[in-house]
Amino acid sequence: MARVLVIGSTNVDLAVRVERHPSPGETLSARTLHTSPGGKGANQALAAALSGADVVFAAKVGRDAYADEALRLLRTSRVDLSRVEVVDDPTGTAFITIDDSGENSIVIVPGANGAWRPEDVRTLESAIADAEAVVCQGEIPAEVVDAVAVACRAASTRFVLNLAPVIDVARETLTAGDPLVVNQHEARLAADALGIAPADDDSEMIRAVVAAGVPSLVLTRGADSTLLVSADRVDEIVSCPVDVVDTTGAGDAFVGALVAKLADGADTRDAARYAAAFAADTVTRAGAQESYRRG
Repeated sequence: MARVLVIGSTNVDLAVRVERHPSPGETLSARTLHTSPGGKGANQALAAALSGADVVFAAKVGRDAYADEALRLLRTSRVDLSRVEVVDDPTGTAFITIDDSGENSIVIVPGANGAWRPEDVRTLESAIADAEAVVCQGEIPAEVVDAVAVACRAASTRFVLNLAPVIDVARETLTAGDPLVVNQHEARLAADALGIAPADDDSEMIRAVVAAGVPSLVLTRGADSTLLVSADRVDEIVSCPVDVVDTTGAGDAFVGALVAKLADGADTRDAARYAAAFAADTVTRAGAQESYRRG
């Protein structure tokens, strides 16, 4: 079984359902409030485990009641949590608003996720060396992601970077991502960080990003398609048509499933096809981790 190390965030999600998103200064009444596990790192770890990988999750949680909830579904899915550290900061929290079309907006309080320091990566060197792939996201400090990229390079371990949200990582970290996984907004910001002029055409823009030194790039475009770019080709994976209930955590589901298959030796096209189907299935149910199909 391929081993994946996920280094990143874990949160508790507080999700409210509304008819529509409020305008600035407007107050709306929510229909429901639901508390569930979340965080981009934890979501990706769960998706990778459910996609067949042997997953180690490195994260930080607080000494509070939210910590157990944040890790609940990872425990039941046999994710290795021996690298999760309890710190004095509160467990990260995400406030999610979901409208009737299934679209969401999210505000994150980093809490314990912000307690990561570059020196923490030294304690993970053996886990990095043992993994077929390591994945990071943008919900931990940029200098920590930079340190992970350096450690992966030293260990000759594949580094997957999901630049979401976009943080100010080093150029060398961007060009270490194999693949760099971004949505359209994130791709534009990554291109800007690499000194690439804006382009209206997605394919032109991401070709330029790869030409700037990124080994491979995966551009997710929601319900439209996914573009896969390497030095010699661009492929498109058409998204599966589904009835959308809630898009929360779908991007993370895609990344976790993608990395699981890449770590197991699949090529990027086959891995992305699987990941697109896995992610599409999750949006037919409410929640982030709770929407990921088991069995």
